[in-house]
Amino acid sequence: MMRFAPNTCLRKRATVCAGSSLIEVMLAVALIAVTALGLIAGQLWSAREARAMTLRESAAWIADSVAEAMRGSLANAAALNQWNARAGVLLPHGEASTGESGAVATARVTWASVRDLPGAGDVIDKPESCGGVEAPAGTSCVALAFVK
Repeated sequence: MMRFAPNTCLRKRATVCAGSSLIEVMLAVALIAVTALGLIAGQLWSAREARAMTLRESAAWIADSVAEAMRGSLANAAALNQWNARAGVLLPHGEASTGESGAVATARVTWASVRDLPGAGDVIDKPESCGGVEAPAGTSCVALAFVK
């Protein structure tokens, strides 16, 4: 028959056999919480960027379609109105437009990008131009140049 050795903690000092202190447990929980918050922040950032990429992809698709519609022999306002309506459905406050500069025309699609809106106290930088037209702050733009 096997005999178990008596509890060795009884023979040693109580501090040697004591469990984890409350401070150690609190530090471990805090470390796990900070790590979890970092993972959640990374996932939120990834989801926001995926949404922004989807909007840019839709805008590029609409701009390409507008350019194709305007290059044809039947370039008219009805085609532009159709793609402008689709831009309004697919993009938040989306608008499709065209502009001409000599022989080169530009198909532009703009939409509201909420994540780019400045917060209180933020410095507002001058936005980049969109096909020669200044885009207002808080909007994103895709411009596609084409020859008629």
